[in-house]
Amino acid sequence: MSNKAKIEKFKIPKEVSRVTKALKDAGFEAYLVGGCVRDLFMGRKPKDWDITTNAIPEDIIPLFPKTFYENKFGTVGVVNEDTNDSENSETKAERETLKIIEITPYRVESSYSDHRRPDSVEFSKNILDDLKRRDFTINAIAYDDESGEIIDPFFGIADLARGVIKTVGEPKERFFEDGLRILRAVRFHVELDFPLDSETEKSILENKEILKEVSRERIRDEFIKIIMSPRPMNGFLLLKKLGLLEYVVPELEEGIGIEQNKAHSFDVWTHLLKALQHSADKGYMLHVRLSALFHDISKPRTRRWDNEAKQWTFYGHEVVGSRVTKKILEDLRFSRETIDKVVNLVRWHMFFSDTEQITNSAVRRMVVNVGTENVWDLMDMRGCDRIGTGRPKENPYRLRKYKAMIEEVMRDPISVGMLKVDGKNIMEILNIAPGPKIGQILNALMEEVLEDPLLNTEEYLNKKIIELSSKSPEELKALSEKGKEKKDKEEEKEIKEIRGKHYVV
Repeated sequence: MSNKAKIEKFKIPKEVSRVTKALKDAGFEAYLVGGCVRDLFMGRKPKDWDITTNAIPEDIIPLFPKTFYENKFGTVGVVNEDTNDSENSETKAERETLKIIEITPYRVESSYSDHRRPDSVEFSKNILDDLKRRDFTINAIAYDDESGEIIDPFFGIADLARGVIKTVGEPKERFFEDGLRILRAVRFHVELDFPLDSETEKSILENKEILKEVSRERIRDEFIKIIMSPRPMNGFLLLKKLGLLEYVVPELEEGIGIEQNKAHSFDVWTHLLKALQHSADKGYMLHVRLSALFHDISKPRTRRWDNEAKQWTFYGHEVVGSRVTKKILEDLRFSRETIDKVVNLVRWHMFFSDTEQITNSAVRRMVVNVGTENVWDLMDMRGCDRIGTGRPKENPYRLRKYKAMIEEVMRDPISVGMLKVDGKNIMEILNIAPGPKIGQILNALMEEVLEDPLLNTEEYLNKKIIELSSKSPEELKALSEKGKEKKDKEEEKEIKEIRGKHYVV
């Protein structure tokens, strides 16, 4: 295809077309560019709208009622405040994409000494200068929404037609300009289901160490996009093929080829990828997908051979795995909220769910451990875990019954905050000031109620408060901790025996 051509015009939202029209009415050029043009040619709804022009920020800003300009690359954000009535936006998510339209002047960039950002940026009057600095051919197409003219100097439309990801010009130059483009190639692979051009793939293999120069925050952002894509398993297979895992999550490589026990059809690596893929197939949120990917991350570190059972065991892998997961997510600069959720799910994913042998008390303790706000995410992750082992059913009868037990016990007290009495009641009954004794009494009461929810009445607990008040601080503390410790140990011993019997270790 030649550099310029015309096609039948795409239907563009009015919020976008009025921006390009304002630029043209002022005597400037204006083209849609980048991902939105790629999506239009693929028949997809653009996630954002970018415009490029030969105007500079000082020319652009006066043309619109509300803008912001807070960067050194010339990008001006045009704010649309009337997107609710857009005839082209059917959903709230689509309307959100129209609230900010970004306009960037044609740019010529200097060298990239840090492999992350240009040392300097100069504005250009030639759109070809702007297109040749872009990463992949499918993102280097400009489209005039008024005339239908397209500018495609690197044959991106042809690459869209044949479905391939190829760099603009020499791959090594593009990757040395910005090392993150290496991960962007993998991300486009999973988002578009396009393979990488052979020269692009070869260059990644030869220049992958550039990723050392990329900040962990930027790597995290591409990592999230791969995780949240429709085909994350393919993304991790490509990361492995290209030798990129060591720059993203090197701990995952430990599971490659690590054989498991009789309950699993796959090695640890394949199991985790299949669990992750199922979480994507179900449309689960980020923290559940991350938990599916990391839940058995430390099986290789805890694997031991059991001569008596003639199989591998992985005792404590959930405890070790929660610590490793925390380290991974902190290294990638995830938010504290996400880290806490994922670590929690990894830590408690080994709950025993044989409803013929489990008790309501054990289910209550599981809910206490993981938290009521996380328990259903844990159930979703268990389904991903099952599919990852090669089992055909995500939600068999036993797990369905376990979920019913959760619903039943969640009507019972599972934290001191759900007791029929509180610290204020204790202070009033015993006429004492705030202090550690109150918490010890509440914990002691909680132990009884966990075992028998019918005891959670104000009358019984008030009597129990008076009875417990006669205990010394040492006796009260011991009473609070001893009962819990004994029950936990007995429960742990019983569950360990049952897990071994059923090859669930």
